[in-house]
Amino acid sequence: MIEQTYIMLKPDAIKRGLMGEVIARIEKKGYRIVDAKMMTLNEAILREHYAHIADKPFFPEILTYMTSGPVFAMIVEGENAVKGMRILMGATKFEEAAAGTIRGDYAFCTSENIIHGSDSIENAEIEIKRFFG
Repeated sequence: MIEQTYIMLKPDAIKRGLMGEVIARIEKKGYRIVDAKMMTLNEAILREHYAHIADKPFFPEILTYMTSGPVFAMIVEGENAVKGMRILMGATKFEEAAAGTIRGDYAFCTSENIIHGSDSIENAEIEIKRFFG
């Protein structure tokens, strides 16, 4: 089934010059980027996006990290895009991310793990609306 998902390259991916490499991997997998934009996120949108962890003691670190530079937001489309992109990205915890995945190959800590992707079709719709209107 053709789906759309929300994918965001985080500040560390931009700072480390990995945008082209990650985008190439997404496209080589057969997905299409149907919309994209560079953004600087603020605390309000991050509190909304991370509402499920906004009360955790580590949230201020996430806020600092995610506002430390621009992000690259994308709407990615393709066959089973939500699940497929989750596989391509690799596990959230960098030490659990398999070699050959984006996080497995590029992340060196969990707090700065290169990329975000929606975890369900429902969340993809919410996140696309949040970041693309």
